[in-house]
Amino acid sequence: MAAIAPRLSIAFSTPAFVHHSGAMFDSAKEQTISGVVREFNWTNPHSSFKLEVTDAAGKSEIWAVEMNGPQNLMHDGWKRSTLKNGDRITAVVHPLRDGKP
Repeated sequence: MAAIAPRLSIAFSTPAFVHHSGAMFDSAKEQTISGVVREFNWTNPHSSFKLEVTDAAGKSEIWAVEMNGPQNLMHDGWKRSTLKNGDRITAVVHPLRDGKP
């Protein structure tokens, strides 16, 4: 019994339930961005992609977009091949609070 107790205490410790904060994102705002996919990462704990967006002045910038992990995305119909480099897409994001893309 003593050998099981330490494993259980580790498995159910606070860090196991706490992932990380979304405080860096402004959840009260939504921003629509359109551009060309430059990279797609189908990885845990969060999939992500980089989107090359051209602003109104014609300046190009790379936006880094963080998503759910693959398991959750698959439940929403996503596949590893859903996004490919060169795809032109529109995404609705909660922007970073500091204004960085």
